[in-house]
Amino acid sequence: MLFVVLLLVLAALGLLVPALTTSNTIWAWSSVGASVLAALVLAWDWWRRRPGDPAADAQSVDQQAVADDQRVVVPAEADTPPADEEPPEEDTDAADLLVVADLVDEVRVLDERPRYHLSSCSWLAGRPTLGLPVQEARQLQFTPCAVCTPDAVLVRRSRTSG
Repeated sequence: MLFVVLLLVLAALGLLVPALTTSNTIWAWSSVGASVLAALVLAWDWWRRRPGDPAADAQSVDQQAVADDQRVVVPAEADTPPADEEPPEEDTDAADLLVVADLVDEVRVLDERPRYHLSSCSWLAGRPTLGLPVQEARQLQFTPCAVCTPDAVLVRRSRTSG
């Protein structure tokens, strides 16, 4: 979706050049139209992915449980990669990434592994872990695990508590 927005913004900039060089208003209005269309696409994408949307939650989570008045993601057993295989990286929305960058909630990391996890992650089972604030884990170039989706859970927890 961001690719479409990028193309529309580039088209708007491309239309702005002839508008400035020829003084023809049709090029200027075409540039404005492309910019407005890009904004509408962004708004539509945000609306489609907004937090708390039951349709979006159903697509991204196999099972959910309620613990301590907070939503905790419980991954299905089939989603857990084998012990010798690295779990995939969680796809984090850019707006959520900005929230995660300021959080100090603790996540778990493994030595010599690139992902950070929630303490309840099924992929961590029995492995020695180290606790770090998520902000520090991000600064150290760790990426979120797709099995336990720490970014989604921490952002959701942050938004409901604040």
